[in-house]
Amino acid sequence: MVGRPTSTKKLTAPRGGSTKGRSDQVQSLVRALSLLNRIAESPDDGASLTDLAQQVGLPASTAHRLLLTLEQERYVRFGQSRRLWTIGVQAFVTGCAFVKTRNLAAMARTHLRQLMENSGETVNLAVEDKGEAVYLAQVECRQMMRVLARPGTRVPMHCSAVGKAIFSATSDKAIGQILHQHGMPRLTAKTITTPAALRNELVKVKNQGYAVDDEEHAVGLRCIAAPVFDETGDVIGAVSVSGPMARIDEDRISELGRMVVDAAIAVSAEMGAVSLKV
Repeated sequence: MVGRPTSTKKLTAPRGGSTKGRSDQVQSLVRALSLLNRIAESPDDGASLTDLAQQVGLPASTAHRLLLTLEQERYVRFGQSRRLWTIGVQAFVTGCAFVKTRNLAAMARTHLRQLMENSGETVNLAVEDKGEAVYLAQVECRQMMRVLARPGTRVPMHCSAVGKAIFSATSDKAIGQILHQHGMPRLTAKTITTPAALRNELVKVKNQGYAVDDEEHAVGLRCIAAPVFDETGDVIGAVSVSGPMARIDEDRISELGRMVVDAAIAVSAEMGAVSLKV
């Protein structure tokens, strides 16, 4: 929730139809938010008034006036001892509200639909749960022959594109624990069944930004996936396209890979990611 303005009059456009006051208020808001962002990006000990003013291109007096307003609403605080500005408790409260209300499937829906339109293939959103990949949402393509994976369907991590995409941003220790618990059962002739082969595959996934399930989970099907990240940079899921090999041939994999990566970046941005690993 945004802090209360000190005067409601300041947030009301002047009577008579003039918009000058409203424009000034929007400009002040943008400037204040720019200062807040610069403080958030500064080292843990904070930023000085001079540095902040230079970074946002404002006179020190203007920057100071805006910072005092943000301080009054507890979005920033000023340390008297070192005379540095740091993030305040209200900014933390606002950020926590975002975390509580976000819903991965809901926030990804528009991007999943767009990916389906761009690729012409069925699109999936999946997360890891108890060592397996679980599909949260699916947007079916319009082709008569298409892949179906209803929400709630579980697939092994080691032989699915969504699983390998998530693994590509997961620690070796966590991957080892999952493999120890679930093993690496062979589902097709192409299934990866050894940790060493999987490690080599994950290096490739990291380098190209997307994972490929090339008939590893089901004969005749291909799936391409990229990881999704949250505001902390941790992997929280994967976006994928899937279809029959008759449509997803070797020449089309890289094209679809770029589409999937773009969609995963867009979903990650919705979830608050700033510095993406994809």
